[in-house]
Amino acid sequence: MLYYLFEYLEKHYQLPGASLFGFLTFRGALAIILSLLISTIFGKRIIAFLQKQQVGETIRDLGLEGQVEKAGTPTMGGIIIILATIIPVLLLAKLENVYIILLLIATVWMGTIGFIDDYIKKFKNDKEGLKGKFKVLGQVGLGIIVGATLYFNDSVTIKEKLPVEQQKVILEENPNVQPSKLFKAEEKSTKTTIPFVKGNEFDYADLITWISPNLKPYAWVIFILATIFIITAVSNGANLTDGIDGLAAGTSAIIVLTLGIFAWISGNIIFSDYLNIMYIPKVEEITIYIAAFVGALVGFLWYNTYPAQVFMGDTGSLTIGGIIAVIAIAVRKEWLIPVLCGIFLAENLSVVLQVSYFKYTKKKFGQGRRIFKMSPLHHHYQKLGYHESKIVTRFWIVGILLAIVTIVTLKIR
Repeated sequence: MLYYLFEYLEKHYQLPGASLFGFLTFRGALAIILSLLISTIFGKRIIAFLQKQQVGETIRDLGLEGQVEKAGTPTMGGIIIILATIIPVLLLAKLENVYIILLLIATVWMGTIGFIDDYIKKFKNDKEGLKGKFKVLGQVGLGIIVGATLYFNDSVTIKEKLPVEQQKVILEENPNVQPSKLFKAEEKSTKTTIPFVKGNEFDYADLITWISPNLKPYAWVIFILATIFIITAVSNGANLTDGIDGLAAGTSAIIVLTLGIFAWISGNIIFSDYLNIMYIPKVEEITIYIAAFVGALVGFLWYNTYPAQVFMGDTGSLTIGGIIAVIAIAVRKEWLIPVLCGIFLAENLSVVLQVSYFKYTKKKFGQGRRIFKMSPLHHHYQKLGYHESKIVTRFWIVGILLAIVTIVTLKIR
């Protein structure tokens, strides 16, 4: 809203300084500062409100050190993250941008599912919360909305470079030609980025056109199914990671910041040309959302680091995972998720392996056996005697290393 206000003031009244709001970097910096202030200043008031409403965490006795002390800590703190993200975005982003609209929908959608889950747990005294099938149904619904919009909306396009020979001809005629002249016109495409492959690109349509080229119009089915899977997997991974103080919020901040770098360079024709990566018009506006989201996560960490004054609950964890998935798909870096979101993947796999192995050994030997002392993975290290602060810090370090590897993969072909 402020963007449009200052755009109007600059256009009609030539207000000094109003032109600053036309710069992505200025709005991004303002977004992260504003979200930090909202999450830290108003976060304290929200925590006090949750305490007053007795929205305390119920702790199951799993035999973990320091577990009993966490009982009664306010949960549903994901509200802080959601508000601290949405408010700066509404004030500073171009709200007609299709990517911003999708991210706002994803935030409200997943936040509502998480809120209902937490509400049932706390106010209906049902430890199970929202039934798993309804959570999955909500994730599938968001996947359909996001997948269909990105596939069918005319504003979602890419620009590919002209053939090398044609580029040479243009450069010979004018060596100082603008980079935009070396690109084709905007076009709809189901192409995405894939690591370790020459050209770094993969087309979802190839998964169906190998049968017959005539099936290309039905590539939307493959794309939407892939979107549903990614959103479901990442949101559940974030949910499982939210088990000890500061782990989910800190890890997510690292992931989102990395995606912000991708969004910025992918939406900048000069940098995408220089780095030889896919140019996606209009996607750079996501940077404003990401800046606000990172600020909200860091601000939330102020109260969520050990010993936590508030937990995010499913209101926060499901929302975080859903947002990360939508951003990755929008900037066409979803195939980098296994690397970038390696912490989420490890947490997910630890649960799957533990449950599968336990069932297999129980059926074969009559008694279930375990691979880990406890799953998800962070609880395994707690059982080994590591303090949760050390576990969180080391997981953050691994997350930073994975983020670096993710960026490097763009040039490893």
